[in-house]
Amino acid sequence: MTTDGTTDRAFDIVLFGATGFTGRLTAEYLAAHLPDTARWALAGRNQAKLAAVRDRLAGIDPRLGELPLVHADSADSASLRVVAESAQVVITTVGPYLEYGGPLVAACAAAGTDYVDLTGEPEFVDRMYLEHHATAQSTGARLVHACGFDSIPHDLGALYTVQQLPTGVPLTVRGVFRTNAAISGGTLHSGLGQLSRLPAMQRAATERKRVESRPQNRRVRAKLGAPRHDRILDTWLIPLPTIDPEIVQRSGRARADYGPDFTYSHYAGVRRAVTVLGAAAGFTAALVAVQVPAARRAIGNRIPQGDGPSQQRRDRTWFTVDFVGEGGGRTVHTQVRGGDPGYTETAKMLSEAAMSLAFDDNPPTSGQVTTATAMGENLLRRLASAGIDFTVVGTDS
Repeated sequence: MTTDGTTDRAFDIVLFGATGFTGRLTAEYLAAHLPDTARWALAGRNQAKLAAVRDRLAGIDPRLGELPLVHADSADSASLRVVAESAQVVITTVGPYLEYGGPLVAACAAAGTDYVDLTGEPEFVDRMYLEHHATAQSTGARLVHACGFDSIPHDLGALYTVQQLPTGVPLTVRGVFRTNAAISGGTLHSGLGQLSRLPAMQRAATERKRVESRPQNRRVRAKLGAPRHDRILDTWLIPLPTIDPEIVQRSGRARADYGPDFTYSHYAGVRRAVTVLGAAAGFTAALVAVQVPAARRAIGNRIPQGDGPSQQRRDRTWFTVDFVGEGGGRTVHTQVRGGDPGYTETAKMLSEAAMSLAFDDNPPTSGQVTTATAMGENLLRRLASAGIDFTVVGTDS
């Protein structure tokens, strides 16, 4: 950034991975919503496929027929360095991130380039913290993982809920997720990889805990609760062992406005108790199956990577995350609501996160940070304007 507030880099935003299913949706969203003055580019390994994406974008805006295309390959560190050094913000949709993502994070950290992805892989996020957080702090780069459905609705929904509660008192928040969405190929393969690497995931988490600082004179926890019936929401709760509680916990540690004692728990919501038992049995069976490579491949082959549902299916898809926050004698029920979480809304959230980093006046942060820490209220405002609802359903004082 130069002294007059402008950047001396060639591009405000570079999208890496525009030829995949979610990448194409992200490119289309950027094409429709970036400011007219924005300078951006598509990056990837296959220039012919990138050119095909550009041709589709030209149907949205004919000026995009000349959109720059940049060669980048996850296996070519020199090409990733060129991308990082040319951009103010890099978006990547190339996963599974544990397999393909590390070199780009390294390049952005070294170049002082802001970075966003849509990973939900805890081991990847922990290893990137261990390997690149300190470098990013020194260069000023903001490394913001989990900028899709994992974990923006949960992270910013928890922030929004905290803002409805009294300050300076212990707070508890629980988030409850529902959707009618179908799983994506990328999400399936990422999830299979994580379940097959539980010991490695635990080692990375333990290594991070040894070196990560904790807030002084405050306590922040994320806990995996037990299945139970929620009286306020009138639904059965299934604990969700996703990355989302970890992200919310890190935001709580970084933001003093979460109070002196903050606890978050995370669930899926179902209407019938029998579904709780079925979900537990299904998860156990999947956990056993993915330890066998042949079984893991068979499950993965059901939905190839890069495939996704039709526009008609996405148009019928929805999600909600209900939050119940309690503290200081007050209870508040809030909700985050949107459309198709795995594709349409993920592309929107990822794009708006990148645009917030590129164009908004955000709090000064660096290193590996969360959306609530790096963009916070600015991203809340952006997403609300883009059609993702953050609402107060009810209060009980």
